[in-house]
Amino acid sequence: MGTLTNGRTTKPFENPNAPGLDWRKSSRSELEPILPDCVVLAEAPDAKDHPSPNVPDGTRMIALTDDKDPEAPVLLFTRAEITKFFEGVIDGEFDEFRATDEELRAASEAAEEVVAA
Repeated sequence: MGTLTNGRTTKPFENPNAPGLDWRKSSRSELEPILPDCVVLAEAPDAKDHPSPNVPDGTRMIALTDDKDPEAPVLLFTRAEITKFFEGVIDGEFDEFRATDEELRAASEAAEEVVAA
């Protein structure tokens, strides 16, 4: 069984498309109770027989999925690809995709309703 952590709390978490991985989500997302509301990442097994010739066997891989769907597809990226993406995020290249304050407020209210139910 895999796990899911936000840096403060760790819970069991399993995606059958990538069993046994230890997933990490933002510390800004709650696990007490678990609020499925985040993109999650995990260190994945090294590449083996990858369909792309640009990903040789032994390349270190990162898995990415959405914790709202326990059977969501899992995307695999090389650590180099993830690093380049993170660098773009840090440099502000994707700021137009960020939620507005109103969207963040609405998401928070929806999560509170789930907890209260």
